Amino acid sequence: MDQTHASSPLAGAVHDLATEVVLALRSGDHLATVCGAAGIDEENRTGIAAARVIGADLLLPSVLYGRHPHPGDVAVLDRAVREFPPKPDAPAATAWSHWHMISTLQRFAPPPPGATGTTGPGTAACTGMTGTYAEPDAAWLENAPWQSFTHQLSVLAPLAVPAAPSAVQRAAADRTVDLARGFVRAVRRRDWLQAAGAGRWLAAIGGEPATLGLERGLDFVELMGGHDPRVTLHVRAARLMAEARAR
Repeated sequence: MDQTHASSPLAGAVHDLATEVVLALRSGDHLATVCGAAGIDEENRTGIAAARVIGADLLLPSVLYGRHPHPGDVAVLDRAVREFPPKPDAPAATAWSHWHMISTLQRFAPPPPGATGTTGPGTAACTGMTGTYAEPDAAWLENAPWQSFTHQLSVLAPLAVPAAPSAVQRAAADRTVDLARGFVRAVRRRDWLQAAGAGRWLAAIGGEPATLGLERGLDFVELMGGHDPRVTLHVRAARLMAEARAR
C-alpha cells in the first residue's frame, strides 16, 4: 500500500478507501469494488478499521446511484460493524455513525422474514444481519451552539444522503442557517474537511441562504482541500445530491 500520503498504515488505508469511493462516484460504475481496488478484504484488520472510519460512505456510490453494491464491499462494512461496536461511553457521533452503518447495510440486505427489533417512541431500529441497534438520541444537537453543531454534523456527514430520515437529518433541516454560518467559518479557518461536510449537509437538505453561494463555495473547498480524498468525497456527494434535487 502506498503510504507516501499518510503517517500510518491506518491513515493510508483510509486515504485509499476514500480515493476509491471518489473514483466510483465519478464513474457511476456500480460493479466496481471499492475495497478490492484498495487491496482490502474482510480479513484485513487494518482495512476493516479503515472501513469503520469511512463508515457507511463505503457504499455511497450505490446509495446515490440506486444500484447494488459489490458483495465484497458489503462484507467489509458488515465486518467493520461487528468488529468495532461503540463502547457504552462512546461519543454520540460514534453511536450515530454505527447506527447509520447498520441501516445502510439493511438498505441493501433487508432483514429476514419475521425479524423484529425493539424501538421506543420516535426511534427506528436496524435488525437483521448485524443485529438490532436503535436510533440513538439526538436531543444534544437541538441546543448546541452553531459552531459545535456544525462540527458534529460534519463528523456525521455520511448521514447526509437521500431517503435516509433520522433525527440528525431533521436537526440539520431545522438549522440550515447555523450550518451555513458554520460552512463559512470552516472555510475562513481553512478547515476543508469540516467545510466539505457542512456543505454536503446543505446540499442534501436544501434551504440554505441564497447569498451563501454554496456551489462556488464547494468548488473552492475542493480546490484548496482536494489533497484529502475525504474532502473530495463530500464535495462530490454534495454535487450529485444538488443535481438530483434540481431535476
